[in-house]
This record gives sequence, C-alpha cells and structure tokens, in this order.
Amino acid sequence: MEFTLAITGASGSIYAQRTLVHLAASGLVERINLIMSAAAETVAQVELGVDLRGATGEKINAWIGLPKDSKLIRLQRLDNMAARPSSGSHPQEGMVVVPCSMGTLGAIASGAGTNLIHRAADVTLKESRKLILVPRETPYNAIHLENMLRLARAGAHIIPASPGFYHRPATIEALVDHLVFRILDHLGVPHSQTTRWQGKTENASDLATVNEPT
Repeated sequence: MEFTLAITGASGSIYAQRTLVHLAASGLVERINLIMSAAAETVAQVELGVDLRGATGEKINAWIGLPKDSKLIRLQRLDNMAARPSSGSHPQEGMVVVPCSMGTLGAIASGAGTNLIHRAADVTLKESRKLILVPRETPYNAIHLENMLRLARAGAHIIPASPGFYHRPATIEALVDHLVFRILDHLGVPHSQTTRWQGKTENASDLATVNEPT
C-alpha cells in the first residue's frame, strides 16, 4: 500500500506524528509520501519541541521511531510539482491531510492549488481515491463549513480532530490515537482497535470496563 500524507500549519502536529507511527506499524504500508508546509514545521516546533526545518529522511525517521536508514517515508518538497503524488498515473491508495489548515482546505475546495499538497489532493479526488481531510479549527465560520461541504460532495472524507472519550483515555497519546484509528479505518489499514466501541453491556456501570484499552 502507498499513501501520501500532508502536514499543514493547523494546530495538532501530534495527530500527524501518531498517524505516521501507526501507518508504519501496520506492516501493510510500503511507502508514505510525506509533504510538509513551512507553517507545519513551525507548529511542530511550538507544540512538540521538534525541529523539522530542512528535514531529512533520518530526522523524520527519528521523529517517528523508525530505523535511521528506513525508506518507508519519502519526503517530497512542497514546491516539487513533478513529484509522484502530483500525477494521477501514479497509483496509490489515497491521501491524508492531517492536520488540515483552513487555508489548505479552501485551496483544495477551490481547485486553485499552488503547491504539491493542493495538487496531490486534487489528483486524489479526480482519480476517485480516498482523500481524508482532518481540519483542526474552532469555531468554524460559514466559509469553512461551505468548503467542507463542497469537498464532501466531491468525494472527500472530512474527519475533524474531535476525538471521543468513551474509552477513558488516560494520556494525550491515547486521546489522539482514538482519532488516528478512525483515519486508519477509512484508509482500510488495520490497527490495535483498542479505542473501538465494543457495544453496550447489560449494566451501564460495566460500560467503562468493557471499553478500556487492553
């Protein structure tokens, strides 16, 4: 399986990191084309204390916990409009923009893209492949909502960064993974399922026990 993952300047760098971690751990993904905006690098520094400016493959591998010589994640320059994800003739399963800024959302919705993230998303839509957008903004204004509706009608999957709490997450990582596993569900990539709803038991008081991660 091959996917493209784009990271933009919206808050929520940890969502991108954990998505990469779980895609790498699935054992089914052979290549991830990673595209980052300059704003994404700044946000990662602020939120996670990681310096991804001028990132190399080794630096990204260290961030994700992969061997330094791993070739699973392939960095693509934001201005490289000749990269593999820019062409519909290059087969891949889909693309995720996580987190997705409102600027990127608007550019994709308008079809007036100016960089590889916009182009790759447009290609994903036109080839009827899975495009998952993970907006992280609050509150949404009417323009944001109209752009999301337009993209949903075009075939994109809108998965807002709105994790659930029924699995009683004890850490930020567990909270984030709830959303990441929903992304993987839509991509058809297996995961541990530890945050998946297991169904209601006979006694409401048993609910937390049934759904606690193992």
